[in-house]
Amino acid sequence: MNQDIQFLIELQQELKNQDSDGQAAPRFWTVGDYEWVEAREENAERYSVYLPNIAESYVLDDYLEEIKEDSELSKEVQTELQEIEEDYDDAIEWIQKYIDEGAELIPERKVHIIQPNTMFLTKVEAKRHIRLNKHHYTSEAHTYAMTAWRALKVERLLNILETFEWKSIETSK
Repeated sequence: MNQDIQFLIELQQELKNQDSDGQAAPRFWTVGDYEWVEAREENAERYSVYLPNIAESYVLDDYLEEIKEDSELSKEVQTELQEIEEDYDDAIEWIQKYIDEGAELIPERKVHIIQPNTMFLTKVEAKRHIRLNKHHYTSEAHTYAMTAWRALKVERLLNILETFEWKSIETSK
């Protein structure tokens, strides 16, 4: 029981003193991150190429660089590839001609997401989770403060945690 009370006392101090990240109370933290999603052509920030023969997608620029460096293609075909600059139509035509005739360009844009199944009472705990689980996230993962808007029970619980006089509870030794 004493350990639980001590935990609540320490949690209370952390809740009272942590940065709010501009969020109203009651607040909690999640993991924010980014992912690439298919987009309309005019909103594209990058392109990926889908190769149906192997059922794989690659970021187009990275894929072209990899082919240039590691390819066993003939010199003429390599030269043709080198001549493709920033023209995505030429790039997909080249890929369809020499790699996979069914290849498709996929326009993509980066969007912010809230990672599912993440909820932390303190920012410190959220940061620790990201550090210990970075293999599940991109290098852009970050804490993301959220307000439990109109969640009366959450608001009451956090208010109790932040204001209750835990030292007033008598504990038996």
